[in-house]
Amino acid sequence: MNAVLVIAGTDSSGGAGLTRDVATLTHFGSKVLCAVTAVTAQTDAAVGCVVTLPAMLVRAQIEAALASARVGAIKIGMLGDAAIVAAVSAALPPREAAPLVLDPVLGASSGRELLDAAGRAALRERLLPHTTLLTPNIGEAATLLEAPPATAEEEIVAQGRALCALGPRAVLMKGGHAGGPLAVDWLVAAEGPVERFSAPRLPGARRGTGCTLASAIAAGLAAGLGLIAACGQAKQHVTELLRQSA
Repeated sequence: MNAVLVIAGTDSSGGAGLTRDVATLTHFGSKVLCAVTAVTAQTDAAVGCVVTLPAMLVRAQIEAALASARVGAIKIGMLGDAAIVAAVSAALPPREAAPLVLDPVLGASSGRELLDAAGRAALRERLLPHTTLLTPNIGEAATLLEAPPATAEEEIVAQGRALCALGPRAVLMKGGHAGGPLAVDWLVAAEGPVERFSAPRLPGARRGTGCTLASAIAAGLAAGLGLIAACGQAKQHVTELLRQSA
């Protein structure tokens, strides 16, 4: 069985972060390896405290994990600062060896910034060229591009292609925070057709859906699914979780 390496921060509430990643990957039967980047104290309502780990320790965790098992995919979540971004990028294998799913955790749902401007610049310059699939929501995509948030579908696709120009093989533009009766995600490459994944927009909200989606995609890639199939399977999984919450 190919393992999935998760590089992310902890969430003391269990709603997001490593706890959510491990639960998702276990659901799909994946062996899980972990490298912790930060420890957070938070509830469902707010982040109280964030402590990032030393960058050298993050790199050592990644190197030890890669030496422990065959890794079929890597999922990255919260990174915390530019030094950790640099350490992670230096420790990663080529994406041809293990596809990389990057969920750009730039801020908490409650509004607290979790990756500052220097960290975002390092992510663009050092991590995006390693990335197989970037999974930003519409707001995160705009922040990474330093542009206004897209509203129309054509703008969303254009921003996805602009992000692809920074290095990712593909970008999944998540529309969960948009309006309308359908929650649509757009799988965009630098060129070619766009794949749309849609589901009914359900009432209520659930923290950690971004972590869940990215981890579910990584599980599919590690199991040998193609990118479109892995994204479709992950979208169905998140929709079912939201349906249960509703």
